[in-house]
Amino acid sequence: MTMKSRKVIAAGAAIVTLAALVGCTAGGSGSGKTELRVATFPPGADAAAYEAFAEQEAQFEAENPDIDVVGVEYEWKGPTFAVQLAAGSLPDVFTVPFTDAKTLLENGQLMDVTAEMDALGYTDSFNPIILDAVTGADGKYYGFPRQAYAMGLHYNRDLFEAAGLDPDAPPTTWDEVREAAKAISDATGKAGFMEMTMNNTGGWQLVAASVARGGSIQQDDGDGTYTSTINNPGTVAALEYLQALRWEDDSLGSNFLLDWGSINQEFAAGNIGMYTSGSDVYTALVRDFGLNPDSYGLTVMPLEGDDAGVLGGGDIAVMSPSIDAATKAAGVKWIDWYYMQKLLNEDAAKRDAEALVASDQAVGTPVLPVLDQATYEESQQWIAEYVNVPLDQMSGFFDGIFAQTPVGEPKGSTQAIYALLDPIVQAVLTDPNADIDALLTQADKDAQALLDGN
Repeated sequence: MTMKSRKVIAAGAAIVTLAALVGCTAGGSGSGKTELRVATFPPGADAAAYEAFAEQEAQFEAENPDIDVVGVEYEWKGPTFAVQLAAGSLPDVFTVPFTDAKTLLENGQLMDVTAEMDALGYTDSFNPIILDAVTGADGKYYGFPRQAYAMGLHYNRDLFEAAGLDPDAPPTTWDEVREAAKAISDATGKAGFMEMTMNNTGGWQLVAASVARGGSIQQDDGDGTYTSTINNPGTVAALEYLQALRWEDDSLGSNFLLDWGSINQEFAAGNIGMYTSGSDVYTALVRDFGLNPDSYGLTVMPLEGDDAGVLGGGDIAVMSPSIDAATKAAGVKWIDWYYMQKLLNEDAAKRDAEALVASDQAVGTPVLPVLDQATYEESQQWIAEYVNVPLDQMSGFFDGIFAQTPVGEPKGSTQAIYALLDPIVQAVLTDPNADIDALLTQADKDAQALLDGN
C-alpha cells in the first residue's frame, strides 16, 4: 500500500469516528446541525476572497451536511488576542502564530487534538521541528501546523524602475538595500525602506534583523530557563542601520507607526520600496490589500556575518478547550478538510487550487513546508498547472532560501518580549539622539524579569 493510500484510508476512518461524535451531541444550531464558527480573513479582504471561501464552504457542507460553517473575520494581533480569548469572542477554529502557542499551551488554553491527529493518520508526516510548536510538556498535540515561512525582502518593482534600479537584480547585501532605499526615496519621495514598529511586529522584525546579522536575543539554558541577550552586536547593528537610513539618508518616509496590516497596505499602495516580512505575505497583499502582482518582487533577506541566519515561523489551526464535543469534532473535520488535505491528498490539493484560481486568488506563494520534504514536493507537483503567482519575480527567494540557515523564533515569553522591543524601534526612528545601548540594556533587564516570571 502506498503512503498516499494509507493517508486517504486513515482520513476516511477518522471521518466515521468524528461523525459519530457529532451525532452524539446536540452542538450549536437550531436546525439540528452543528454550527461551526471558523476564522476567515482580516477585515477588508476583497470580495473575490470571500467568493472562493463560499465555494469551499459549500463543498465542505455538501460532504458534511450535519455541519453549518459560519465564517468570521479574524486577524491575530498580539495586544488584543488575550482579551478576545478570555472573553470567548474568538471563532471555534482560529489560527495563532507559533510564538503564541507555547504561552497558550502553558496556560491550558488550547484543545488537545492528539487522538484526532493520530486517527487522521498524518502525525508522522509533519516536519518534527514544526510539530514541536504544538506539542505540550505532556507530549500531546494541541493544534495543527498549517503553514510556515522564512523571512524575505519584499520590494516594489515599479519604484525600482522609477529610481533607475533593475528589478530583476534586487539587493543582496544590507549596503545594497541602503543604496537602493536612498535612490528610491530621492527619485520618488516614497519610503525606500520601512520597518514595522507596533503591535509586537516591531520587536518581531528587529529580532529578524538581528538574526540576519548573527545575533540571538535569548539563550536557552537547557533547564527550562532562558537568559536574555537582546543587547548583542547583531541587534545593535540592526538598530544602527535603521538609524542611518532615517537620520543620515532620510529614506524611511514619515510614517513610523506601522504593524503587519498597515505596512502591507502602504506597500500595496506603492508607498514603500522595500520591507522585510514572511515569505508567504504575497497572498494577503493581493487578496486583502489590492496589490498589483506586476509590481511585486521577492528575494531573500541579506545575511551578514558567520552566524547569520534567516528567521522563520508560521501559524497553527487551533480550538479552545471550552467548546463542546460536537463542535470539536466538527472543528477537526474542518481543519483537516480546509487546511491539511490539500497538502496530503492530490484530489483535495487540485480542488483547493481550482477554487482559488476561479476566484483570482494566489496559488503557489512561497512557503516553508510544514510536512516532510517528500510530501511537500509531491503536493507541489499536484498543483503545478494551477500556479498563478509571478514565480519569475520571486526567483531571488527561490534561488537563495535553501542556502540560508533557518532560525526559529525565541521560545521564552516571545510576544511579550516583542512588545518590549516595539518602543525601541520607534525611538530610533523618531529620536535622533536615541541611545541604543541604554535602550537595549534596559530591554535586557525587562525581558529577563519576564523570563523569570517576575
